[in-house]
Amino acid sequence: MEKEEIQKLYYSISEVSEMFDLNASTLRFWEKEFTGLRPTKNKKGNRLFTQKDIDHIAKIVDLVKHRGFTIQGAKEQLKHKSKAADSHQEVIKRLQEIKAKLLDMDNNL
Repeated sequence: MEKEEIQKLYYSISEVSEMFDLNASTLRFWEKEFTGLRPTKNKKGNRLFTQKDIDHIAKIVDLVKHRGFTIQGAKEQLKHKSKAADSHQEVIKRLQEIKAKLLDMDNNL
């Protein structure tokens, strides 16, 4: 039996910066620039990123680093495309889950 990967509820800024190969200062800057990126802070003031924050950072990284958008262009793209992109990603995620279940059922036959 395979163990399912356990996801953490919160990730530190160093963990997130390592995930995306970014400087922590870049993440702090993006926090000021992108309204959808709002990590919580603990009593010490350390940023705690949720999976939703990480998903948002992934979108920003794709727009800025891979597709060449400026910060302002990425803001506008996220503003206009967030609803369509979210539903598209949700459909893809759901289809991947269904595919995994079907493959598991096929392997068990």
